[in-house]
Order: sequence, then C-alpha cells, then structure tokens
Amino acid sequence: MHMRNLYYLNPKLYDGLLLSLPSLQFQIQYFCRNFSLWSMKKDPDLESVLSRNRRWIVNNQIKNIVIRYPNQVVPIRYLQKKFKTLDLQGRALNWVKKYPCCFEVFLQHDEYYCRLTKRMMALVEEEETVKDMQEPVIVTRLAKLLMMSSNHRLNVVKLNELKRTFGFSDDYLIRIVPKYSDLFRIVNHGGRRSSMEIELVSWNSDLAVSAIEASAREQEGVEPCFPCSLPSTWVKSWERFREFNSTPYISPYLDCRQLVEGSKEMEKRTVGLVHELLSLTLWKKFSILKLGHFRREFALPEKLNVLLLKHPGIFYVSNKYQIYTVLLREGYKGSELIDKDPLVVVKEKFGELMQEGLHEYNRRHYLENLEKKRRKGMVLGTHKKIKDRSSEISDSEDQEDKLGGLFDPEERKRFYKVLFDDDTP
Repeated sequence: MHMRNLYYLNPKLYDGLLLSLPSLQFQIQYFCRNFSLWSMKKDPDLESVLSRNRRWIVNNQIKNIVIRYPNQVVPIRYLQKKFKTLDLQGRALNWVKKYPCCFEVFLQHDEYYCRLTKRMMALVEEEETVKDMQEPVIVTRLAKLLMMSSNHRLNVVKLNELKRTFGFSDDYLIRIVPKYSDLFRIVNHGGRRSSMEIELVSWNSDLAVSAIEASAREQEGVEPCFPCSLPSTWVKSWERFREFNSTPYISPYLDCRQLVEGSKEMEKRTVGLVHELLSLTLWKKFSILKLGHFRREFALPEKLNVLLLKHPGIFYVSNKYQIYTVLLREGYKGSELIDKDPLVVVKEKFGELMQEGLHEYNRRHYLENLEKKRRKGMVLGTHKKIKDRSSEISDSEDQEDKLGGLFDPEERKRFYKVLFDDDTP
C-alpha cells in the first residue's frame, strides 16, 4: 500500500511509522487487524457443511452437457474441450471412467463416446418429476422474495445468480413466470437486457408470514421470537441474544421505509429478513457477497457482515475458502440438514451413485495392479484391506464386502466426507 494512501486511512498510524520505524511490523499488523473482517469461533460441524463438493459439481455439469447434446451421446473430444470451462486438467476420458455408475463410455468408429447410465437417467427423470411437483413451492418462494423487496421488483440478472440456491429451474422465467400472470410479470423500464426485472402483480397476505411467525402460530400464545443455538457456556453471547430477543419481532414483509436506518428496530427487521431468506434456500446457507448484491432491493446495511457476526446464536459466519458465507444455525443438527427439500434428497442420491461408482472403480483398479504385481513375481508384504491411495475414498470396513455397506448411515457419512472435499482430482 502506498504511504500516502495509508495517511488518508489512518493519519496517526502514518505519523507513527515515520517516528518509529523499528515498530513498523507491529503497526502494520495493528492496521490490518483494524481493517479486516473478524470471524466467529469455528464450528467443525458447520465448517464441514461448507466443504466444496467439487466432484459433485463437475459431474452435475457433465450430466447437463450430456443431456443437452443431440441423442444424449457426447464425443469425449467434445467433453475435453469443455474441461477448461469446468476448471479441470487431465483427460476427460479418465475422469468419466472413474464414475461407471453415472457415465457409460464406449468406443465406436475409433472414437470414444459418453452417455448416462440407466440408473443415472432414472435419477434425471426423478429430478424432473420433483421439480414439477415442487412448482407451487417455487412460486411461493419467488413471491415471498418479491414481497420482501422494497419496490416488489427484482433484477433478473441478479436473481439468476441465486436461482439454484432457491431451487429455481433454469427455465423458470419461461415456464413459471408467464404461467402465473396473476402474481408475476416481466418489466423493463431501462430498455436494456440487464435491466429486465420480475415484478409482483398482486400482494398475497397469506404468503406474508415468515418462518418465525409461522412457528409461533403453531404454539398458541407464543410471541414470534428467534431461536438460539449456542452452547450454554457462551454466557455473554446468551446475554446479548436475550436482550436482542426481548424487543418485539419485526416482520421482513413490513414496509421498512417507516424505520430509521441504523436504529434497533431496523436491525431487528434486517436480522428477520436474512433469517427468512435463509429459510427459503435449499441448504439454509448464503454467500454474503451475493446477498450484498441485493443491498438496495432489501434495504440491507452496507456492513452486513458485521451485523451478522453480532448474532452468533442465529447465524454462523464462515470464511472457508476465503468466501464469506452465512448459515442458519437452527437449520442444522451437527452437520446434518434437518428439513431436506425433495430436490436436496435427489441431489444426495446422485452423490451416493457417484460414490458407489468411484468405489467400484478404485476396487477394480487396485485388483488390476495387484494382478500385474503377481505376474511380475513381486513378493507382497502383509495383506491389507483395499485402500484408495489417491485419497478419493475413505478407509472402509466393507472393502472386502459387497456395496450394500454404502447405504449404512455411518458408511455413507464417511463417503460424503470425502465426496465433499476440495482436493484437486
């Protein structure tokens, strides 16, 4: 950083640097601490929830490529070209071969092709069925988002960044918005494609009920209030939470223009709004950066991260992978999502199918190498259970058994721990 810029940010620190050069390192550390975003005490379970499911993401993208290709059969050379956009290196053929339960590879006219297996196609069809069944839920979510926005409109480009977070299909603009013309319409006051917006046509009072209010209604005579998910040993945090929770709850569907910016009432409304947004997501988590893109639409404070960090009993904020993410604490029991959307259930089935194929691939690969060593007359040491030396599968007691062990809860948990890691393939 240029010294002149340092002066504008902190004149006293600038003067101190000139007068006391030996303490330069200390003062730079002090400066960085004062201008960096502080974080919460790490929760191992919730940190594991944020682990990147890199392999799942890549295979899901490959699945979409295959589905959209003519006859749903893709030349491997075409997939190889797409590898750059998937941020992958190496050979596409080697990658898809690792997942024989998902992708079927065959040779035809001296060229390799890839298509989805029957089990994978069954999952694709199940996902489409779930999406059709979830249409009323998606309509409700979209209406709620518009009802919480200040002018009941949301930019399409911004919303598209979050469509998968809320479970919206890729074609929701074509398939859902026109179908429910009594609720939504597309407007474009700017005339540019980037200024296109979805607008709420009519207000539905039945939908203007937050998750907090709905929970209070289920318990007669209980006022709406936030739950707290902190250990009893966090005494000071509990005191602050009780003080915050003692004031009346303010619905995120309330017109916030009557509230004073920076007031306690506005803070209460903002916390309620972020809570409601997280409640509407599939995984009960949100990128704070993407949430900040809607600062104007949802009247969010400029330093939203600081506000969220003030309420550790309600939210968990993490900087895993240098990306600030907020999770709804009450949405998880340990590392397990409590209420799973049907779409989440289908996605987990895809993960299980992936892992089953990877298990099969590694077992076969190990046995092939073992046979090669035997043919060469190599003397093997003590017999060990099959392990994947590439760390793509975890140690497993069922290596000598059938794949049925994959569906044991503990076994599945070990597989998912590896499936959702961030190792580069």
